[in-house]
Amino acid sequence: MTLDPVHVDGIARLAGRLSDGVPDTDHRDLAETVWAEFLDPLYADGEPVLEPLGEQRRRVVDLEDAALQESAFPTQHGLDSGTINPTTFKNGLVLDVAQAAMSAVPSDLDLHRGRTVVVSTHTNDATVDVEEDEWLAYDEGYTRQRIIQVPRVDRYAQTVVHALALYLAESHHAQLQADVVEDLLILDGPIYPTGLLKWTDRHPELADLLHDHERPRSVIQNYVDLVETFVERDVPLIGFVKNSASNAIIRVLRSKTNAPWVNDAALFSQILERREDGDLDTDVLTCTNWFRSRLGTDRLLSTQGDGLGLDRSLAPEAYEVTFFVVYDPRTEITYRVEAPHAITKDETVREKLTRHVLGEIAAERGPPLPVAKADELARIDREGKEMLRRAIEQQFDSERQRSYDDERWGVSLDVDGGL
Repeated sequence: MTLDPVHVDGIARLAGRLSDGVPDTDHRDLAETVWAEFLDPLYADGEPVLEPLGEQRRRVVDLEDAALQESAFPTQHGLDSGTINPTTFKNGLVLDVAQAAMSAVPSDLDLHRGRTVVVSTHTNDATVDVEEDEWLAYDEGYTRQRIIQVPRVDRYAQTVVHALALYLAESHHAQLQADVVEDLLILDGPIYPTGLLKWTDRHPELADLLHDHERPRSVIQNYVDLVETFVERDVPLIGFVKNSASNAIIRVLRSKTNAPWVNDAALFSQILERREDGDLDTDVLTCTNWFRSRLGTDRLLSTQGDGLGLDRSLAPEAYEVTFFVVYDPRTEITYRVEAPHAITKDETVREKLTRHVLGEIAAERGPPLPVAKADELARIDREGKEMLRRAIEQQFDSERQRSYDDERWGVSLDVDGGL
């Protein structure tokens, strides 16, 4: 049953009462105060946890000028991983399947054909062992696949199988194809597996799993090794975060001042939007300078964190997350662009990366082309997910454990594994 017009009008009037107490202009003024007084640097417990690389400033560029400028990177590669989402079967197995792919600009069809596939499984049956120690090749060697059995947990089985499949596929494929990248690699997402690093704040069982078990630690180690590889080759590696839900900055600000924003992206939206006579200027892109972050999950691999005891060959500060934020007024979306400090400590490199990303966003009206292509290559669409699940049911001779939502909607709903 849909809402009647009288209900819509009533709810809108009710929401209007809320807006009377939440003036948007006041929030914009507060955002200006935060920008001017709190971020150079931002302190927590007496330590700088966010500080500018170089001068703190906001920049603006005409959309047309940005789209037409020549890139400093003749070739670019993108990398992404997609999954079917966690699926529970009646035989007790919880399973997810991930595939990772790398894109190239200009296109490289052989590279695009390559895949890394990971099947991750969880079972509480101590007699079951489906782990495979070796990567197996098929599709004339273009695809490598592996089955892993994740550590047993009492809760969060879906979270664990999803994260380990996703990040193992992505990190292994990145390592496998690293040598083909000559100028720039852009990960679709952050430079480290935040879905795993967040376990330290989620639940003691997940935190213990992260610190005590080899499997999640080995996946994080892959990303550390990837950073080292690109630093040693002197090739920039960045991450393009399309949907950042981080509230690490907001949490620190709330101990110092009123911080009404739901997350960091909302704060930066108000810091970066440009208005003339109250109207949003949609002819320009705006961005911040680069920042060095030791906040939230960024802290773990910073000079203020313990590095999770992982093997690292570079100085600790080399691994620190640096980022800048871009605001696109055409869609009113903010993007966070990350890179390890070893790459962005050079001002010239920072400038090249900034100009390249702005040009790509301006031209593509969204993520850079290598990211969009990698997303398309790695994504498993709804039809593909259903085909895989049915095929696995036949192999298991066991049906999926269905829920009311399956009956109500007729399809299995996508989930994010709680990440």
